[in-house]
Amino acid sequence: MSATRNPERSALRRIARDPHSRRKFLALTGGTGASAVLLAACGDDDDETTTTEPQEPSTSGDPLEMFGEGDLGIVNYALTLEYLETAFYADVVKSNLFKGDQLALLKVFGEHEAAHVDALKATAKDLGGKPAPEPNTNFPLDSAEEVVALAATVENLGAAAYLGQAAAIENPDVLAAALSIHTIEARHAAVLNTLAGEPPTPDGAFPVPADAETVLEAIQPFIA
Repeated sequence: MSATRNPERSALRRIARDPHSRRKFLALTGGTGASAVLLAACGDDDDETTTTEPQEPSTSGDPLEMFGEGDLGIVNYALTLEYLETAFYADVVKSNLFKGDQLALLKVFGEHEAAHVDALKATAKDLGGKPAPEPNTNFPLDSAEEVVALAATVENLGAAAYLGQAAAIENPDVLAAALSIHTIEARHAAVLNTLAGEPPTPDGAFPVPADAETVLEAIQPFIA
């Protein structure tokens, strides 16, 4: 993905300006508040410095280039995060730290993440690219309380990562898929935040996006 991406090519901007595409997009994403906020923010502003653009890393070069160019790079970046989440929930289920309803809930979350992996791998292939390889992972699973806190952190990070790339996606179908996954990540995060004794929406009424450099740095300790 080039750091000089033309914002006029952004799928989000094209959708915002076309009523038919906007209605289709909102239907695909379930009409979520996040999607509506993004469309409103991108609808009429031609300024390339708009705050809905993903934050660029402070160092030279684009951290997503390792995953591929353009939408493929974003998809493989998201796929890497989903690999991480899937492996995390699989390890948590095997840890014997949870039982009953909490264990059942974590299993469901893991199934969601595995479905995201399958969808993103297929999307990478549809874009004519190769899916990113699955990394080896290692998570601290010392107590149930620490695991819940870590799960909340991971899910909040995932939701912020998707939001951070939304305005850079060029293909409307890829954008709709990404924001539908973002919605599930955010719902997971709200549940886990509550279980951890935190507010369900720690950023208040509007979520804060995270740039790729921040996200990749945050997940580095969990990659073996």
